[in-house]
Amino acid sequence: MNTLKDRRIAVVLFNLGGPDDQASVKPFLFNLFNDPAIIGLPGLFRTPLAKLISDRRETSAQANYAMMGGGSPLLPGTRKQAEALEAVLNARLAGDEVRVFIAMRYWHPLTEETAADVAVFGPDEIVLLPLYPQFSTTTTESSLKAWNAAYAGSGVSRAVCCYPSAAGWVEAQAEAIGAKLDEAGDGPVRVLFSAHGIPEKLVTGKGDPYQEQVETTVAAVVAAIEARRGPIDHALCYQSRV
Repeated sequence: MNTLKDRRIAVVLFNLGGPDDQASVKPFLFNLFNDPAIIGLPGLFRTPLAKLISDRRETSAQANYAMMGGGSPLLPGTRKQAEALEAVLNARLAGDEVRVFIAMRYWHPLTEETAADVAVFGPDEIVLLPLYPQFSTTTTESSLKAWNAAYAGSGVSRAVCCYPSAAGWVEAQAEAIGAKLDEAGDGPVRVLFSAHGIPEKLVTGKGDPYQEQVETTVAAVVAAIEARRGPIDHALCYQSRV
């Protein structure tokens, strides 16, 4: 048993995942639509439907990813976050060994793969950190369920839930947007806050708090921007439909 100052701590960053290249677009889409949190049908019906949807959407999705170099930039960006977080935590927690892992929901490194890596590390404590500021059953809950089903190693786990109006995160968004507004000059500019959509029935019928928390985030970021520069023209929109 390690002492309080001689711990192995695993931090697991959860995210959606994305295809590495054009060939992985279709299996990524299949994994996405085969998640019961996305399409709430029994597996007997959901799996063939997921195959049908991924077949039909492959070409259009490939075209979108081609504009980003052929694949998703999500994993490289998440790796940078993981490396930065690991460096800061190891500097602050002297005497402990902290490792940051990445678990993607629908493409590699998949949750099951990361769970195996964390088990080999043998942590005393595990911090589960979804990189979704707003909670949804389709994102945060789905990721944590997949982790709980896959992980069988050591360590006491704690999960960080949602942080739609966390001060530091809001300030970071406000600073980034403010810099772009400065670049735009005095011309008319509308700031579009684009959030990924989820099935409307999850919000209206099952009480998913995602929309409310997205609106909370937008209000907080806008307030932070306007406190520095006055009123801005802005709108919230949602992209992608299931």
